[in-house]
Amino acid sequence: MATLNWRTINIDALDPDSPANFDLSTLTPDVASASTADVQSLAGQIRQLLRAGDNEGALQGALENPPYGADERGKDIHLATVIEILQSIRQSEMSPILSRIYSAPGGTEALDVLMKYIYKGMAQSNTANTAKTMTPQATGFSQIHARGGGEGGGQAMSVLLSWHEKLVEIAGPGCIVRVMTDRRTV
Repeated sequence: MATLNWRTINIDALDPDSPANFDLSTLTPDVASASTADVQSLAGQIRQLLRAGDNEGALQGALENPPYGADERGKDIHLATVIEILQSIRQSEMSPILSRIYSAPGGTEALDVLMKYIYKGMAQSNTANTAKTMTPQATGFSQIHARGGGEGGGQAMSVLLSWHEKLVEIAGPGCIVRVMTDRRTV
């Protein structure tokens, strides 16, 4: 009589609803690829709107066309453009602009994209400041201090935090949850 050791059977392979049999590629949304040249062209168009004084139009243009399918260089170019737009808008104009974008068709998604850029900008600003102000020590540990430099990153962080506050007031905390669960990255 042939004996089968039941402990060596992979039960997940037999269960069609098992996570082992689930195609993980279905969780990743399809994104259109974008070249760095396309992103640079869009950044030029957006900067023309900024120079013309149309801050709201520039912000909407940047948020309607996020280059999800671009390489890291293209994504960094678009991030720099969005941060430039955010820094050019006065604090008194933030809430009215966000309210108009939110009430427009597709406004919720546009504000979600803005939240993604705010978080990415905070992450880059934080790592840039940490890298500039970190001193290696003889003990093998590093000391982080705030002597010289880093002020520009602090100003950018302040602007991003102000936008974050106004954005949560307008779009609510659901915006944060949607950004954290979306697999598309900016």
